[in-house]
Amino acid sequence: MSGGGCSIVWFRRDLRLEDNPALAAGVRAGSVIAVFIWAPEEEGYYCPGRVSRWWIKKSLAHLDSSLKKLGTSLITKRSNDSVSSLLQVVKSTGATRVFFNHLYDPISLVRDNRAKETLSAEGVSVCSFNADLLYEPWEVVDDEGRPFSTFSDFWEKCLTMPYDPEAPLLPPKRIISGDASRCPSDNLVFESELEKGSNALLARAWSPGWSNADKALTTFINGPLIEYSKNRSKADSATTSFLSPRLHFGEVSVRKVFHRIRTKQTLWANEGNKAGEESVNLFLKSIGLREFSRYMSFYHPYSHERPLLGQLKYFPWLVDEGYFKAWRQGRTGYPLVDAGMRELWATGWLHDRIRVVVSSFSVKVLQLPWTWGMKYFWDTLLDADLESDALGWQFITGTLPDGCEFLGIDNPQFEGYKFDPNGEYVRRWLPELARLPTEWIHHPWDAPESVLQAAGIELGSNYPFPIVEIVAAKERLEEALSQMWQLEAAARSAIENGMEEGHGDSTDEFVPIAFPQAMQMGMDDNNVPVRNNNPTITAIRRYEDQIVPSISSSFFRNEDEETSVDIRNSVVDSRAEVPIISM
Repeated sequence: MSGGGCSIVWFRRDLRLEDNPALAAGVRAGSVIAVFIWAPEEEGYYCPGRVSRWWIKKSLAHLDSSLKKLGTSLITKRSNDSVSSLLQVVKSTGATRVFFNHLYDPISLVRDNRAKETLSAEGVSVCSFNADLLYEPWEVVDDEGRPFSTFSDFWEKCLTMPYDPEAPLLPPKRIISGDASRCPSDNLVFESELEKGSNALLARAWSPGWSNADKALTTFINGPLIEYSKNRSKADSATTSFLSPRLHFGEVSVRKVFHRIRTKQTLWANEGNKAGEESVNLFLKSIGLREFSRYMSFYHPYSHERPLLGQLKYFPWLVDEGYFKAWRQGRTGYPLVDAGMRELWATGWLHDRIRVVVSSFSVKVLQLPWTWGMKYFWDTLLDADLESDALGWQFITGTLPDGCEFLGIDNPQFEGYKFDPNGEYVRRWLPELARLPTEWIHHPWDAPESVLQAAGIELGSNYPFPIVEIVAAKERLEEALSQMWQLEAAARSAIENGMEEGHGDSTDEFVPIAFPQAMQMGMDDNNVPVRNNNPTITAIRRYEDQIVPSISSSFFRNEDEETSVDIRNSVVDSRAEVPIISM
């Protein structure tokens, strides 16, 4: 068939045939050319990490195989500019239509807007669809048409919408292929030779691909879901759905997950199964948190690099690469934290409770910049997701109106009692502590010398002493918060007195703390950590046109309109639990 008049379906993070509105529209319109453009440089600091690239490679191969069975194949392009490459594909194939699905991170919003403008100027029809959310962000607003600021209000609105999320679409039965003879695929390289060796272990635990995602969903619904409310806090067992990487890469749609879970909810309600109903409600809340992360990113497009509450820009973070290296390598001296960080490096995965433990330790105990921890999560997690990660780290730093306050420090020793009561998780990932009795497994520094010797442990040698004492960390955090409030008060006073601008509330003045030059660098042990009140200036990116272009620009909130909310005076009746999201 001639390529003239065909449609291009632009795949991104929607690597599936089922419930793919862009693909369905292309099939309905006639012949289809399926395209994937690999342009990691466009993502800036947040180009996909090693394990994410492994997943993309495997998922793309699975998608291409599925497309070939239906009559076409996936064209792959390597680029530094997705929009330019997309335009080249249009011209080489003679396509007259382009279909793609929405994304909500700030870089994608800007890119998608430019794609629509560029292609439309060339006379190409462009249409985009919701394939990643239950409801579009502009659909979920209060009675006055304003976006919600708290998760509880947002999720209540979602659950009481007058119309249900659309039912998932079936995959096409066959696809008529457009003429791509003048548009050969580029060879995409996702792994270095060194990375292939590290990634080989991932295939033992994970099988990327959209049909495998469907199997994972079915396994969860027919298994762990019923006891999810009881077992979800257990860090050392398969108690979660493990769907978050599949949702991130779009191997399964959130609408399909939602409708399948709701069907189970109805069944258990009819049976009077209260435990099952409770489990469903808790799991649906996890879906709601994922929805909220995209909602917040849409209305606050800088939330991955700036605190949502203005006070935090005055917080004197400890810019200490020595602490950061010890945290990354699982050498903090706190077993639950260290076990979590070593599991993360080895597997690309962490239970959401352990994510909260290790991120809270980084931010509150070590007082490292939260953006450093978020970036490290991004580089190492299989389900690294800019919107979800931003929401989670904002939660940890206490900048969500219905989240926890920054002041409280959770002692990793006591967290170990809750999430790893028998110490099996610690023993799995810290073999040097494997012989330590359960009584001491979460606080080896208190164990008698005879016990340590019997377990083969020499503190300070084969396992470190605690990097920071919790009592000292609490005192230091109180001092830092006091300093933060003083700096903010001085800034407000300067503005009210008409003094020099530059210490006000405008988010334009926020200067992000530079990431370490190399994530593997660390300071010499003799270096003394210093407070950073004048961080290295990095380029501040502005996002001028964040809107998905198919909707009214009245929904866009310019970053200049953001105001600092005083969390000391905020009255919240009940603080919702907003954990770092994994499913």
